Amino acid sequence: MLMQAGELNTFDPTAPLGLGDELASQARTTLSDSNMGSDFAQGAINHLDILSGYILVFAVAFLVTVLVTPLVRKLAVANGIVDHPSEARKIHKMPIAYLGGVAVYLGIMAALVFSYIASDYDGIIEYHPMSTEHMTDGMYNPIVPLWIAFGMTSIVLVGLLDDITGIPPRVKLGGQLVAAAALALGNVGINVAAGVLKPTLGWALDNPDLIYQIPLPLEIPGFGSSIELDLIYWSGTAIIAIFVLGACNASNFIDGLDGLLTGVTSIAMMGLLAIALTMAVMDDGVFDAPRIIFGLAVLGACLGFLPHNFNPASIFLGDTGSLLLGYCSAVMILSLGDTGKTALVIAGLTIYAIPIIDTALAIIRRKLAGKKMSDADADHLHHMLKRALGVKGAVFSLYGIGLVFCILGVMLSYFRGRLIYALVIMLASYIGVYGIKIARQSQINEQCAGKNKKKPKDDEAESTATAKNNI
Repeated sequence: MLMQAGELNTFDPTAPLGLGDELASQARTTLSDSNMGSDFAQGAINHLDILSGYILVFAVAFLVTVLVTPLVRKLAVANGIVDHPSEARKIHKMPIAYLGGVAVYLGIMAALVFSYIASDYDGIIEYHPMSTEHMTDGMYNPIVPLWIAFGMTSIVLVGLLDDITGIPPRVKLGGQLVAAAALALGNVGINVAAGVLKPTLGWALDNPDLIYQIPLPLEIPGFGSSIELDLIYWSGTAIIAIFVLGACNASNFIDGLDGLLTGVTSIAMMGLLAIALTMAVMDDGVFDAPRIIFGLAVLGACLGFLPHNFNPASIFLGDTGSLLLGYCSAVMILSLGDTGKTALVIAGLTIYAIPIIDTALAIIRRKLAGKKMSDADADHLHHMLKRALGVKGAVFSLYGIGLVFCILGVMLSYFRGRLIYALVIMLASYIGVYGIKIARQSQINEQCAGKNKKKPKDDEAESTATAKNNI
């Protein structure tokens, strides 16, 4: 299914571009202007070659997480940071340690630090070749931006505070916005807006860069007599904030069964890495290597944590882990649009469809019931499947659904998208309709149960009133 570099000669320049054709077209132009064109054309560089060069990042994340998790569990138990089964919707019968997110964070950070150190030594990580247009002064900077690590740390701190002491939702929201601001400062995801605004609003206004100078009534030191307004940058910043907030809370919503979020994120990360590797083969831009390194670090940490978290779980992710994995997913999806290919971001969202669908259903369900968004319930997708299939059956079912969306998202990035879009919409609609139908049925059952409880009292009151009238 993955496109090999040697297949570029079959590209028909007269055919309408799909997502994969767009990448191929770009690759033909880029490679013809670079010294690496012959290597790519001969198939000397492929997906597995690139993956093997970075695989040590995955190994470090996996080993650190799988070894550190038992230590974090002991620390959580010793300090009473455990989840007590005090609610009916919780499936565990014994207290389970929180703070699993800390182990995942340490695994990811260890892999990133390893990549930072390895960048100074030849041979530890085999970086794939890049065209000269993506180098500065003959050098190529392949490290993951520190702004991403800063955002991860901000997310983990607010999640950790919530797991240990409990904090108001607005404080958690503030931490997520700080993480989003870090991405904007590091220019991670800003160009997602360019792929939409340049060919539409920029064309309509005859200003593709959408940069305007707004005059000021007075000259201000440091600004002069005008201030620059970059519509693409600020639109990109808003998109980053929406993605981070949405992904963090969507991941938090589906973290309701042992191993569910960890496994679903692992499957999604595999799909995102498949797209990232193809972009690297096609030499998409300077973010190719950082994108692969970060994806492998997250995937390694998830798979290292999964044995401890799978049913029966010995430790939970907690808010620390669920928010962190949501943030990491948002970073990977946003990074696909680093060179303005917003269509690839849509492919990434398709891969991440399960948390998105579950969150949309939760919003609709709670709106219909007149509840607040912060009100917990037991009608998420995993709750419905658990009642029918049990814990492991529900988890494996959602793994399977996640794999289907993963394949569709990857196909969307390689081939013409109309058929894939139709399949995605159809599958998401079936899940959505079924979820709403079950939720409405549950509400009807609750209302009927409430009326039945009130009926005996009403009959008793009526009998008392009749007796008094007879007297």
